[in-house]
Amino acid sequence: MKYLTEFRNGEIAQRMAREIHAVTTRPWKIMEVCGGQTHSIIKNGIDQMLPPGIEMIHGPGCPVCVTPLELIDKALAIAAQPGVIFCSFGDMLRVPGTDSDLFQVKGAGGDVRVVYSPLDAVDLAAKNPDKQVVFFGVGFETTAPANAMSVHVAKRRGLTNFSLLVSHVLVPPAIDAIMSAPGNHHPGDEDPSPGTTGPQVQGFLLAGHVCSVMGYWEYPPLAEKFRIPLVVTGFEPLDLLDGIRRVVIQLEAGRHEVENAYERIVKFEGNPAAQKLLAEVFEVTDRAWRGIGVIPKSGWRLKDAYRAFDAENRFQIRAIHTVESPLCRSGDVLRGAIKPAQCPAFGKECTPRHPLGATMVSSEGACAAYYNYGRFLSAEELAGAGSALSGATHG
Repeated sequence: MKYLTEFRNGEIAQRMAREIHAVTTRPWKIMEVCGGQTHSIIKNGIDQMLPPGIEMIHGPGCPVCVTPLELIDKALAIAAQPGVIFCSFGDMLRVPGTDSDLFQVKGAGGDVRVVYSPLDAVDLAAKNPDKQVVFFGVGFETTAPANAMSVHVAKRRGLTNFSLLVSHVLVPPAIDAIMSAPGNHHPGDEDPSPGTTGPQVQGFLLAGHVCSVMGYWEYPPLAEKFRIPLVVTGFEPLDLLDGIRRVVIQLEAGRHEVENAYERIVKFEGNPAAQKLLAEVFEVTDRAWRGIGVIPKSGWRLKDAYRAFDAENRFQIRAIHTVESPLCRSGDVLRGAIKPAQCPAFGKECTPRHPLGATMVSSEGACAAYYNYGRFLSAEELAGAGSALSGATHG
């Protein structure tokens, strides 16, 4: 199968791992931006193939995971209203809000439906003119064009009963925020002082599907500003090993450039037609990220011409009181401050059947990856992680 089995060849993977070992002379910390890449790394044991000094840090690359609790609670409030058909992709249904999730709303009588495209929700609006149909538009730049198309089509068809609950976030501002965080360690800096809590990222693997839409023309200024290599990378084992190899080569040579290791899919300019549609429908706004906080100009909202399709404006949900689980450390996981298994609730109070946070629910969540592929800490390791936990939380 073209572009699949060819990128899962074990012999080539071992050879690439040996190349990484050969060029590595010092420790480096590399963050993969995408949750899909995190799952591939853990599932295939790629991090265990690397030299001991190369640490993969899992970034906030799961759109479900970074959707703020307040917006989840707003979604639950809207979905529970009579006369509403609330539509979402399936991975949002079990994400816990303060008191419940969308499955529980459905069980209590709410009309909550899983769809496979936002355009399915538009069709539902056309077939149910007496209902308000809402689609939960969550995602990075990858899913944004389809969501933009949904409101574009709804407006063209004159549908006044369709709206979008928007939670779109953007990758470049997130990288800027991570690298600007207190305690981060840029390549070429002196060693960080003891007690710093930043993830100390020194290079990035960029998400190939995001760049297939947006290209990678936005990233050279970040590479220059923070003196970090950024490599556009795919999702198969050989894609990831090649991306890591390129980052390490740059770090060892003292270079900080943007490279494209996913040329079979990604072009520098991206997809101009998709970007044109996004510019028509959305405008940049500040956006809250769960576990991280508000990142300036890190999201999209509907432009004035499409504001009538904004579910937050249409339903005017007020007085949302959100309470995060005191046991859940998903915010620290999303910031790269700890690994999932270092959370004391991991695999105990928090499991895929009884999740405390979105990182254990989502198909791209780091906690789900560690649980599904058996990455648990021993009692000794967990005890040793205690000091790291005390310094890495609530930063």
